[in-house]
Amino acid sequence: MAHFAKIGEGNIVETVVVVHNDVATTEQAGIDFLKNLYKDPSATWVQTSYNNNFRKQFAGIGGTYDVENDRFLPRKIYPSLIFNEEKYRYEPPVPIPDDHAEKNYDWDEENLSWVELPE
Repeated sequence: MAHFAKIGEGNIVETVVVVHNDVATTEQAGIDFLKNLYKDPSATWVQTSYNNNFRKQFAGIGGTYDVENDRFLPRKIYPSLIFNEEKYRYEPPVPIPDDHAEKNYDWDEENLSWVELPE
């Protein structure tokens, strides 16, 4: 099965659908099928890999399609988060406290700091 992400405003992934391989013999064939199926010839569809074989990772709803680098980025939960290219994820601008293995913390976006959670 082939998976396709519909890309909306701001290159945000709106939905992900599955197209049978008999239909999506190529990426363009899958795109043409979806544009016809949804009667939306101006829609932007991009194939995504469930096994992360291409475009870095599987497209997730709310994630971003990075057109320049032809890859999908994970969803950014808070505006302050910074993308870590090495770990391929968004992280807070302040490192989590060293004792996070013993204590539970949550990110406080309003104060841009970690808050220890009660046990």
